[in-house]
Amino acid sequence: MSEQWIRHCRLVVANADGNGLNLSELKITFTITRADVRTPCAAIIRIYNLSSDTRSRIQREFTQVYLTAGYNDNFGLIFSGGIKNFVRGRENATDTYLDIQAADGDDPHNWATVSTTLSAGNTKADQYKALLKGVEQFGVTYGYKPEFDDVQLPRGKVLWGMHRDRMDDLAGQCKATWQYSNGKLNMVPDNSYIPTDAVVLTSKTGMIGLPQQNLNGGITVRCLINPNIQIGSRVQIDNKSIQQAQIDVSYTAINQLPEIADDGFYRVICINHNGDTRGGPWYSDILCLALNDAGPANTQMVALEGMNGSS
Repeated sequence: MSEQWIRHCRLVVANADGNGLNLSELKITFTITRADVRTPCAAIIRIYNLSSDTRSRIQREFTQVYLTAGYNDNFGLIFSGGIKNFVRGRENATDTYLDIQAADGDDPHNWATVSTTLSAGNTKADQYKALLKGVEQFGVTYGYKPEFDDVQLPRGKVLWGMHRDRMDDLAGQCKATWQYSNGKLNMVPDNSYIPTDAVVLTSKTGMIGLPQQNLNGGITVRCLINPNIQIGSRVQIDNKSIQQAQIDVSYTAINQLPEIADDGFYRVICINHNGDTRGGPWYSDILCLALNDAGPANTQMVALEGMNGSS
């Protein structure tokens, strides 16, 4: 078990050639939102008290941002993506800031297309490989994917249109969801998970407060930033610590009471990171589901509502 002592944060902005500028010594705050949906992950990273020359250089030269966070004995990449906008401002008489607004997978989501034909006998694995070629030019590489069945189609398969739409088609056939994650294309079955070790969440391992069962779907829990917790990965929670929701018994109420897993293992479907390198917040709000729980129809809406209501 990690000590979770002494925060670690590394922020690098880079240009198209890979040349970067390390801003880690400055005060940095960040908010990162990830959900189990195809919509790109968003980040707002605020850097304080830059010199005018450095600020101008960042706005003029750099297009990519990489953020690593955690603790000195457990840290990792929690966001990488393209810079979409800069906002300059002043918090008070002495402190200025530059906000970097960035997105992970925004370019392939908006611009990637596919136009190819697969011959008769193609499989879902062949379709996945063809779709990956459509986003390689945007720097997207293989991520986690399920074990595709070996069913061969008797006829050829035309893949044409926006890449995101054809990924929706393939994910629907596989009963899975897909998303971009730090430059990788992940596809995770609805009743499965990315096969990494489950992160045990207790008060001794970084859990803050108590987990909460929510009427609008999902179990929410707050913990110290842990880069091992990713969309599609598992966390293990002591079910006795989960605060159960009270159902609304009014006639017009619609209750989406999420399942509490018998074994305490849950799949992460949304995670929001909030950090401040100079002593402010340093935690993640997580929305998770039991592995056999289909979850709410609108994961992103429930994620935002659930996170806003977490304590």
